[in-house]
Amino acid sequence: MAIRLLVLLATLLGLAVAPVHATARDAAAPFKVLALYNGTWDAAHINFVHEANDWFPKQAAQNGFTYTASNDWNQLNDIGTDDYKVVLFLDDLPQTAAQRAGFERYMRAGGAWMGFHVAAFTTEAQSWPWYHDQFLGSGNFKSNTWGPTTATLRVEDRTHPSTKALPATFTSSVSEWYSWSKDLRQNPDIKILASVDPSSFPLGTDPNQTWYDGYYPILWTNSKYKMLYANFGHNAMDYEHNTPLSSTFASETQNRFLLDGLKWLGGAG
Repeated sequence: MAIRLLVLLATLLGLAVAPVHATARDAAAPFKVLALYNGTWDAAHINFVHEANDWFPKQAAQNGFTYTASNDWNQLNDIGTDDYKVVLFLDDLPQTAAQRAGFERYMRAGGAWMGFHVAAFTTEAQSWPWYHDQFLGSGNFKSNTWGPTTATLRVEDRTHPSTKALPATFTSSVSEWYSWSKDLRQNPDIKILASVDPSSFPLGTDPNQTWYDGYYPILWTNSKYKMLYANFGHNAMDYEHNTPLSSTFASETQNRFLLDGLKWLGGAG
């Protein structure tokens, strides 16, 4: 009888301990994020880069990623998914043929990307049609609002991992907003996640650079790639004194999109 009890006790202890070992063994390592920036043009964009390179590292440990910031865009020349799971473009885009070819290979091989504001800006989409016309789907820059303001954003897809925790509408942080030559709604590969809600109009403070009506996508993804684009990333500035007047990370709801989106891109969400 005593032997049977000992065997039963050992069995129960084994069952109790096994899940603990399994959990430790299966714990995922943080995914690696590389944030590329230029940091030399427009005080508002430079200020956003400084903010991003302060904010993202503070979020990294509790959200399952590591964050490396660099202005060496040549890292894209032969980057692989084993090097970095996610690449961020903070205030620019690849400029050389080698950088562009390397980034396209990376995305086609299963890499992930998040871009902000200027990462989509161009008036020469034909110089890199894969990126501007196919990957982003936006084509050329068309117009912008001025000065920088908040906007009420309407979430169009609340099933996507990056937007599932967002309300139907929310107030963004302050930004300058861009519009594009291509209608993203006509592209079957593009899924618009959020757009300017009509309650935002008029949007802008300069009558000559204000949107009074229309349809303006702000957040979107391309179903052929693991990517997210966010049109924000331009703080209001006192240019005379080089002093920021707003923060891109002032909206907790918008921050939720960033973190949930980043975790989805990194495979942790």
